[in-house]
Amino acid sequence: MEKTILTVDDSASIRQMVTFTLKGAGYQVTEAVDGQDALEKAHRQSFNLVLTDINMPRMDGLKLLEKLRNLASYKNIPILMLTTESDDEMKAKGRAAGATGWLVKPFNPESLLEVIKKVTN
Repeated sequence: MEKTILTVDDSASIRQMVTFTLKGAGYQVTEAVDGQDALEKAHRQSFNLVLTDINMPRMDGLKLLEKLRNLASYKNIPILMLTTESDDEMKAKGRAAGATGWLVKPFNPESLLEVIKKVTN
């Protein structure tokens, strides 16, 4: 069965690059434009993994992470942060909120797929 990934980023070009990379590797991808959009989609459909940016309008990635972790169906789903944020304090906040991993933009497609494979198997 195809694994489904929810990718969340307010940048259309980042969403396109991520979707292109993931679909090329055989994943089914749903895009969301911010945390609020992602949360609404997560309530309607279940995903095998969530890949989210941090800095977004309406609801940022850390808030989304907290809200998803409060849902029983997302307690054990891998949630990766894909962001330009790289300082230790922000990473610590991500870990505290329940992030599975942290990738810094710009991302290397092979590295992204490697991490996804690791956390979804």
